[in-house]
Amino acid sequence: MNACDASQYLEAKTKLSALLDRVAAGEDVVIARAGTPVARLVALHAGASASGVRLGGLKRARVRIDPEFHAPLADDELLGT
Repeated sequence: MNACDASQYLEAKTKLSALLDRVAAGEDVVIARAGTPVARLVALHAGASASGVRLGGLKRARVRIDPEFHAPLADDELLGT
């Protein structure tokens, strides 16, 4: 794990693209301000989408919703009669 010290904080802001390349290569990068770690850049897990948002959990591909799920219900089904 590499730490960017306080003197490199501004450098980290200007070289974010290069830091992201290091993270994509498997390296964790810690950014510090005034000698105190404030952030850690780590690669996303393989289960994440390109946007970084996890979509539907681990078994998303196994869940199928019947098209009739969205069909309107009859009045007696809504009222429970």
